[in-house]
Amino acid sequence: MVSERNHRPEITIREMELDDLAPVYHLGERLFTCDLYPFLYRTWDEWEVVGHYNTDPEFSLVAEVDDVLAGFIIGTLISKASWTYGYIVWLGVDRAFQSTGVAHKLYDRLVERMVEAGARYLIADTDPSNTAALKFFTKKGFTDEREHVVLSLNLSRNPRYRTILEKHGNGHAEGEPRAKKPRRPKTSAKQGQEKPLCGATVLEPES
Repeated sequence: MVSERNHRPEITIREMELDDLAPVYHLGERLFTCDLYPFLYRTWDEWEVVGHYNTDPEFSLVAEVDDVLAGFIIGTLISKASWTYGYIVWLGVDRAFQSTGVAHKLYDRLVERMVEAGARYLIADTDPSNTAALKFFTKKGFTDEREHVVLSLNLSRNPRYRTILEKHGNGHAEGEPRAKKPRRPKTSAKQGQEKPLCGATVLEPES
């Protein structure tokens, strides 16, 4: 691990592998929490790792320090008309390795790959309260900040929708069996297929 914040360890950046899926997922669990960032509008789950690993392996990278997972970055390409966008979906660094250059190396390697794949425009987003991430992307040259309005509705707490939920067995009324959670089908990326512009970055302030 990193004992001093000013120490710059030897960082290895490589493509994500099958054995990395569980460690990356659990690192994301520790970083992308609702308590810390309540306004994240894309939920971190195993499919965020597995899905991109299956469809965008060249844009799913990990950073290691002394064979220890230090961070990861997950991205994708979006083709729209004559533009190809590189979208940074998730960027996370273990707190033990923050402020050591891990995020910069992950970002730089991902952008290099995206440019090689034809990207001419980059997109990134984060929680509005994450000033460290905003500072990070500003340093990288990102501009044109725009605010998103995120609306939410808890269907189970609304009488109008509660009836519909119970009708379909999702309201969990007394004596009513819980509906089984449907399995999410695996999907593969297609050229020109649009993907949702949502994600998150978690970075701590640099020392």
